Amino acid sequence: MEPVTLRTERLELSVPTADDVDAITAAAQDPEVPRWTTLPAPYERRDAEEFIAKAAAWWDEESELTWGIRLEGRWIGMIGLHRFEKQGSAEIGFWMDAAARGHGYLTEAATTVIDAGFAEPLRLARIQWRAIVGNVPSARVAQKLGFRYEGLLRQGLNDPRGRHDGWIAGLLPTDDRTPVPWPVI
Repeated sequence: MEPVTLRTERLELSVPTADDVDAITAAAQDPEVPRWTTLPAPYERRDAEEFIAKAAAWWDEESELTWGIRLEGRWIGMIGLHRFEKQGSAEIGFWMDAAARGHGYLTEAATTVIDAGFAEPLRLARIQWRAIVGNVPSARVAQKLGFRYEGLLRQGLNDPRGRHDGWIAGLLPTDDRTPVPWPVI
């Protein structure tokens, strides 16, 4: 599949490129990033270069659809549909540079990715969100996007640091996206 560029009022979402390597590497030094994601720690420039090559291959394979989030041409975060199955399901994942947090950029980008996921030609039947228990900022974003909390995955998430309990939430194209209370946040 050819990479698709998405645009919002303030943002451009497009495949990560070599121009993003330094920004990704710098943002990944924030200890909160590897704490809640599968990024290696320490994160080196080589990791960003390898990730960018993989992201392009994932588009070709239609296994993951990954976008760099850009504000005024500057990389500020990453978002993607992982475990992608055309007309099936996918899992949304995201992380932001610390300086870009708290401005609504992630919610804006994720809304656009979700809309694209449910529209032609992808036509997903379900998008799920998962996070390590305790990742309240990510849970708040998912709740704001209209995801419905579905439960606890005991030791259900795995990253380079081991196994973790995880929260899971889902969103269907027919769901009302009005946020509803979650029992964990």
